[in-house]
Amino acid sequence: MNLAPYSTVNQKNWLLAAMSSNDLALLEPKLEPLALKVKQVLEPANKAIKHGYFITSGLASVIAIGKNSHRLEVGIIGCDGLTGLPVVLGNDRSPNETFIQVEGTGSRIAADDLRQAMRQSASLSRVLLNFVNAFLIQTSHTALSNGTATIEERLARWLLMAQDLLCGDEIPLTHEFLSLMLGVRRVGVTGALNQLGRKGLIRYLEAHLDRRSRWPDQFCQRQLWHPRSYGPAESTGAVGASLKLTRGSHGGGKWRVPCEGMWQRC
Repeated sequence: MNLAPYSTVNQKNWLLAAMSSNDLALLEPKLEPLALKVKQVLEPANKAIKHGYFITSGLASVIAIGKNSHRLEVGIIGCDGLTGLPVVLGNDRSPNETFIQVEGTGSRIAADDLRQAMRQSASLSRVLLNFVNAFLIQTSHTALSNGTATIEERLARWLLMAQDLLCGDEIPLTHEFLSLMLGVRRVGVTGALNQLGRKGLIRYLEAHLDRRSRWPDQFCQRQLWHPRSYGPAESTGAVGASLKLTRGSHGGGKWRVPCEGMWQRC
């Protein structure tokens, strides 16, 4: 996998792009570009965090682990920001696990180097803390969705979030990952996909499909936070944003998810 030079990395990661040139200069000598593989663990639960990862492509999943090793996704991080948020908050570990759900690329920085840079720059600390705040709001809306929305609505919300954070149209997903994300058995995932398919919002693809349709308000209103600006989302009026879910080893298929007026594309 070809790794992008630092200048391209900065453009593709929204958090790095939001930094001043002086703050970026503090981080760049310490950034190590690397490929991110599916199921690669970035942060083991309850262990010292060694690195923070600025993701430029792909998707990381933050997983809460309960009794009897029950696991549920509580947040996702893509090209919007950084993993290792406990380090930004002055801690060194988390009870949650973070791993790569969709392979991609990024740059990592040692936790100690990140702490040192934050001590040197108050403005850098503010930018990073703004992202922490945005991520906490994402997780609170995830909790709200898990407690009040149907499986179908929760799946639709996640697909829209993933489309925005992946900065691209194709993501390889499996029933295993979708089941973990929704906290339901795989049969529930299949049912939710079929429900969205019957409504014409997603469609199984054997080849490229150029279908367009508008998402109902009950789906779009559940995604109200814009990570790029770390503030409330505003409709862009864009038409025809689409997502394809490619077939995985545990079942599933290609799906296209069109939506009007949602978050800005990368």
